Amino acid sequence: MDAPLPHAAPTLSLEDASQLRLLSIFHYVVAGLTAVFSLFPLIHVGIGIATLTGAMPINSNGGPASPGETQLFGWIFIVIGSVVILCGLTLAGFMAYAGRCLARQRRHTLCLVVAALSCMLMPLGTVLGVFTLIVLLRPAVKAAFDAPAPFQP
Repeated sequence: MDAPLPHAAPTLSLEDASQLRLLSIFHYVVAGLTAVFSLFPLIHVGIGIATLTGAMPINSNGGPASPGETQLFGWIFIVIGSVVILCGLTLAGFMAYAGRCLARQRRHTLCLVVAALSCMLMPLGTVLGVFTLIVLLRPAVKAAFDAPAPFQP
């Protein structure tokens, strides 16, 4: 009796494969732009540090501010700026990783989640996210992502 043949991996149409390749490249580009723009709050971190060190004194109601107000102001700027930078760089990292996953046709759910999150970044991220969602929700593309990876020694 013959052994059962291994299940053939679904093949993508030329159009689907080229669209995944383009989406992968665009994910890298938008990830780079996201990383650059997420560093803008460094200005806020700098203001917070300058306030804490006394290089930039603040006044409340025309009079000198108390040391507690000055420290609170500085720490608020540092914490909020740092959180925004961290979130932006994390999103940029996930976008770059999703670009790699799109090229290798792996981690379909991760690519869907990152595409949905990139819709927040208007206008480029929104366009990229919508087109990525459209391509990833095609049955043939989903089947290609679900197929087992070929063995590579």
